[in-house]
Amino acid sequence: MSELLQYFQSQQSTMVEMLTALVNHESGTKDKDKVDKLTDFLQAQFTELGASSVTRIAQSEVGDMLFARWNETAPGKPIMFLIHIDTVWGLGTLAERPVRIDADGRLFGPGAIDMKGGITIVLESIRGLRTLNQFPNRPIWVLMTTDEEVGSLYSTPYIKEYSAQAGLVLVMEPATIDEALKTWRKGIATYKMEIEGLPSHAGNAPEKGINAIIEFAQQALRAREMNDLKNGTSVSVTMVEGGSATNVIPAHVTAYIDTRVLTVRAADDIEAAMTDATPFVPGAKVKISRINGHKPMERNALMQRTYAQCKAIGERYGLTIREDGSGGASDGNTVATLGVPVLDGLGPQGDGLHALHEHVVIASLPRRCTLIAGMLKDWVMEGA
Repeated sequence: MSELLQYFQSQQSTMVEMLTALVNHESGTKDKDKVDKLTDFLQAQFTELGASSVTRIAQSEVGDMLFARWNETAPGKPIMFLIHIDTVWGLGTLAERPVRIDADGRLFGPGAIDMKGGITIVLESIRGLRTLNQFPNRPIWVLMTTDEEVGSLYSTPYIKEYSAQAGLVLVMEPATIDEALKTWRKGIATYKMEIEGLPSHAGNAPEKGINAIIEFAQQALRAREMNDLKNGTSVSVTMVEGGSATNVIPAHVTAYIDTRVLTVRAADDIEAAMTDATPFVPGAKVKISRINGHKPMERNALMQRTYAQCKAIGERYGLTIREDGSGGASDGNTVATLGVPVLDGLGPQGDGLHALHEHVVIASLPRRCTLIAGMLKDWVMEGA
């Protein structure tokens, strides 16, 4: 066992105390006052940990964000942590489900795995390296956002601006249930389908109507044919609303289609096919538009090199590092589109994201702190 891993294992109780403190700050995305209190707490933590500057990014619709920097004037590109403090849990959830630790060493609580466990690892990794006098003389940044659970609408410009300047971005979303990193994430796009027909009385003049539901049914079958599951592409009609009365030929349908892809090329192909819809029913009008989305975080050559270096560093400190992926997106998808080296899923092992059994496996905290600390010390930037 490496000395670094031994040290962080000796600090496990401190990590549990920090994680508990973070979970006890309720921070549902919509509760700005509560989120801002956690922002205050972390601003104080970053300052206590020796950040050379902590910039508060004021927000009106969501909680205030933070951009903390260490060794600002040191040479080289920074390693940047990307964290979010907002959760999906509304005010009062903590009273219903207070923090508890079970006999298997799992800490339960709202927001524990998503992603207050990851925040704990950032704080305790920096604290540990400073305590050991091993904090590297390189630029280290933390961008802390507050709107990830609602699509990062307000934080995306900051994520792009700061990530573009970094040499490596570490997204502290949770690891998989098996403690694997995430070296790929599917791209996501939601499409809105709007169909316009012509109403008519279903008994007296059905032939004079243009049935929007019949048109939708054929468009839905067309969308289903776009599935290519063996290559990671799924196309699913997930919501539909149409018709006005049981005795009227329906004139309008609105539907939503969820698409998931592994590659940028597949995303482009799906968008081209979606938006090139031709009506099946004479006289019907069909409009399909993308209303949101993330490009995929691909397991491309850059990702493979980035993961290989991470794995080698982990093994140097006595860790077993594995990789996997996710069918859901994160801010890591945004970073990946910039061509910047990025790794995701660097948070702790656990399970139950957005669920009642949300928890962190406590024993994984020292392992992840060791990995992060090792990467801060030993990472070699591409082209250096």
